[in-house]
Amino acid sequence: MGLERKLNKDDFHLHIKVRMFQRGITEEEVEQTLQNGWDADDAKTETSGKVFVFTYNKEWEGKFYKEKEVRVYYKYVNDNLVLLTAKAKYGDVFLRGG
Repeated sequence: MGLERKLNKDDFHLHIKVRMFQRGITEEEVEQTLQNGWDADDAKTETSGKVFVFTYNKEWEGKFYKEKEVRVYYKYVNDNLVLLTAKAKYGDVFLRGG
């Protein structure tokens, strides 16, 4: 199941914005991961997660990578989506789920 609505600026609280910046993740990547990603098997109890692998073909922190895996963790509170954090891994070949 994909994201039911488009994210807006208010969905990105300070904690997740800081983590996204540190990890090289854009708002568009978060939204695409939530829309098109597969379920993350490492989400903690009472949270959900989605994973998506992007073609990257760029340098990150001085090293070239072909792909970037983005993981977004979230939960619903009173039917409201709450983004918890986003993580990125950079590499050459990631498994795809779904």
